[in-house]
Amino acid sequence: MNSQHSQELAQPELVALFVSDIHLSPALPKTTSAFLTFLRQKATQAKQLYILGDLFEYWVGDDDITDDYNQEIVSTLNALTKSGVELFWIAGNRDFLVGSIFAETTGAKLLPDPSTVSIAGLHIVICHGDAQCTDDTDYIKFRTMVRNPEWQRQFLNRPLSERKLIVQSMRMNSKSEQAQKDSNIMDVNSDAIAKLFEVSASDIMIHGHTHRPARHTEKGKYRYVLPDWDIDTNKHRGGWLGIFDDGKIILSDLNGQEI
Repeated sequence: MNSQHSQELAQPELVALFVSDIHLSPALPKTTSAFLTFLRQKATQAKQLYILGDLFEYWVGDDDITDDYNQEIVSTLNALTKSGVELFWIAGNRDFLVGSIFAETTGAKLLPDPSTVSIAGLHIVICHGDAQCTDDTDYIKFRTMVRNPEWQRQFLNRPLSERKLIVQSMRMNSKSEQAQKDSNIMDVNSDAIAKLFEVSASDIMIHGHTHRPARHTEKGKYRYVLPDWDIDTNKHRGGWLGIFDDGKIILSDLNGQEI
């Protein structure tokens, strides 16, 4: 066996990939194309893919799964799981109405927020991140309302077209309110993070939502914040987190450069 072949065999294997906040929408064709390419190329190199919320700009119910745009996303996710990659899903603040039909159609396993997972010998707590933004009290009240099963039942009983109009109105109001808020209150609260570390008995946390990609070290614990995706503006944001079989964790941008 030559030395080059030995080095190839020694390279760590990609076990799991994490993404969030893609905010897929027909209005963002370049972002959509980039994410579909990610699914067809990068994601097939891993054993598992975790989507930690806000895959879609909004999701008004699983009966919208036959929409042409949604169908392309769903069919690509289905092809990924059929290839042997395990797909795990945590709902975000934009797509918390994803349900069993979506899961069955894509092959995804829906996880509660938060969840703990064991990967490459690491005990990790994962979440979307919005529930930890406790300084934003108005948002927390809204989140509590829309996560209520009765609210969701009544909302899903409305016609699909009406639900879309309601969500679009909600999005406009949300953008207006965010523009008036101090950006710090829309970040996670340190006490909420510390509590989640404690109750999960984890030393590693992975989440999205805040659009502030980074690795934070807090009292010997590591918190990784996933990047949001946007290829349709000149900002060209996006990326993923990878965990390898040797326990190494790398947070990368769309060019594969470590963040």
